[in-house]
Amino acid sequence: MAVLCCHTCCVLLHICHICHICHNQLKLCAVLHKAVPVAAAVVEFAGGPTAWVTRTYSASQGAGAQCNGKELKVTNTTDVTQSLLVTGFGYEHDEAWSANMELFKELTDVSRGVRRLGAAAVDLCHVALGITDGFWEYRLKPWDCAAGVLMVQEAGGVVTTMDGNPYTVFHRTTLAATPGLHARLLESTKPKTEALVNSGYPLGTWYVPDAYKQYVQTASS
Repeated sequence: MAVLCCHTCCVLLHICHICHICHNQLKLCAVLHKAVPVAAAVVEFAGGPTAWVTRTYSASQGAGAQCNGKELKVTNTTDVTQSLLVTGFGYEHDEAWSANMELFKELTDVSRGVRRLGAAAVDLCHVALGITDGFWEYRLKPWDCAAGVLMVQEAGGVVTTMDGNPYTVFHRTTLAATPGLHARLLESTKPKTEALVNSGYPLGTWYVPDAYKQYVQTASS
């Protein structure tokens, strides 16, 4: 992973990441301007022997998102019982991991299922593509989600923190879903997230470079 920054722009590169999707490769790049993703690309190598497929996602602010040149649009799903969801778990089995395991069980019971693929950028791209309807995860780094977040936003989805606050890539919780499903998922994620915060668990922002602090504060207000 590499980060190249100036006063207003930042390029996040995460190349040849071996993810948990059949141990395949994931390549991604995102450009931030004033702490907001404005351009992104994700290359997903999926499948397996004799069945490989490559999906190339791209997005730019205000110009939509595409997969292999075709426009992306989130689904119209509004009923959680008809939804297919996706989440992820970090390597540390701490309080956030336990809270997310509870969410995994809760939402598995009321939805068509909850997938766990292992790469947040791909999870978010799948929401934008319409393969899944919603995604949430704790403790993602900016380079994990910046590209995927822009895909969802440009495909018509809604992205906030898991307690419903305005989102930036420097926040430690991510909730992304179709417009009709987001509020329902928030009913589940918000209490768990607020309980973690009230217990003293750190779920604010990650380290924010000095040149970016004013933009993160503005976006979060």
